Amino acid sequence: MPTKIKIQINEHVLFGELNESATAQALLKRLPLKVRMSRWGEEYYGSIGKDLGTSEASNARDLMKVGELAFWLPGNALCIFFGPTPASSGQEPRAASTVNPIGSLEGTYLDILRKLGGSIQATVEKA
Repeated sequence: MPTKIKIQINEHVLFGELNESATAQALLKRLPLKVRMSRWGEEYYGSIGKDLGTSEASNARDLMKVGELAFWLPGNALCIFFGPTPASSGQEPRAASTVNPIGSLEGTYLDILRKLGGSIQATVEKA
């Protein structure tokens, strides 16, 4: 069963859920986390500072959906996709290299994310 999470960025609170993949479950065991994130187009990414100990190469992809959460194993980074990135060829979010999908955001969040700056601090915890 998916697990509900809360992501707090300044005064903004976003909700989502983690899927049942091994990567998502390994990240869940590390919560709560504070993650300094940088913006790359309409993606935020930031290292959690530790390897999750998973691989899931068969699940990895670079073409994402708006609102999807992912984990980039080589950089130990949490990623939030909310629109096109410099790697996109259209309006779809595209990661710089393959990432493991771990869940998605719920509700209205696009306007909030688009208004944030080039660097944010996010607190991720179970909802």
